[in-house]
Amino acid sequence: MLVSAKEMMTKALAGKYAVGQFNINNLEWTKAILLTAQELQSPVILGVSEGAGKYMTGFKTVAAMVKAMDEELGITVPVALHLDHGTYEGCYKCVKAGFSSIMFDGSHYPFEENLAKSTELVHVADQLGLSIECEVGSIGGEEDGVVGMGECADPDECKTIADLGVTMLAAGIGNIHGKYPANWPGLSFETLAAIKEKVGDMPLVLHGGTGIPDDMIKKAISLGVAKINVNTECQLSFQEATRKYIEEGKDLQGKGFDPRKLLNPGFEAIKAKVKEKMELFGSVGKA
Repeated sequence: MLVSAKEMMTKALAGKYAVGQFNINNLEWTKAILLTAQELQSPVILGVSEGAGKYMTGFKTVAAMVKAMDEELGITVPVALHLDHGTYEGCYKCVKAGFSSIMFDGSHYPFEENLAKSTELVHVADQLGLSIECEVGSIGGEEDGVVGMGECADPDECKTIADLGVTMLAAGIGNIHGKYPANWPGLSFETLAAIKEKVGDMPLVLHGGTGIPDDMIKKAISLGVAKINVNTECQLSFQEATRKYIEEGKDLQGKGFDPRKLLNPGFEAIKAKVKEKMELFGSVGKA
């Protein structure tokens, strides 16, 4: 059931668990995540970066696929279709395409410009009943060409953006996209606590969920994180399972080359990883 993320965020914050955003890259990704959410009776957010949207031929194609798959699979749990790290222009494209949730990432702009664009987009989302995520501070690493150094967010700036009425707020607390380096110092819980004190009951978002130790994840949830993004871990799981299938020569046995068989190990690996994360985040049975 395609919905905005507003209600699921409110429930997650109150219940002290987090809803997973799992990025989709093709049909297999989408099907695996939806089926796992349904099996575990967990709310879920399907994240679509602008790069992935372009790869799948456009946001209209993505929205049509998700809506049709949601119906064909008989999905009854809450599902939000969410733009991940969207540009100003990308947000409007997703609104027109039929997404139920958008993220505007203005963190790389001067704060006043981020504030002005966020203000406008919050108003648009409110008018259309969509959920909206905005970002303060930067997430380390690279996402669709935007490189962040991982600067921690300013709690006062977080409050200013939160007061606009955003549904959820992404704030940099030392988190990184992709794999974490061996010398990563960890999340700044001091920053997270300071942000929480300023924004009150605003659901917070933790980007770069891949590779963060379980104890840090649980502590972040206890401090107000209600949405956690996972992408790289699903990609790595898919890659490892596919590599194993080919290295064992299974693609050469019978009709093992059939894409439905070739991609199935990766599909099952994504399901297993999503299940693992939903259990860690505490969203199982919360649909």
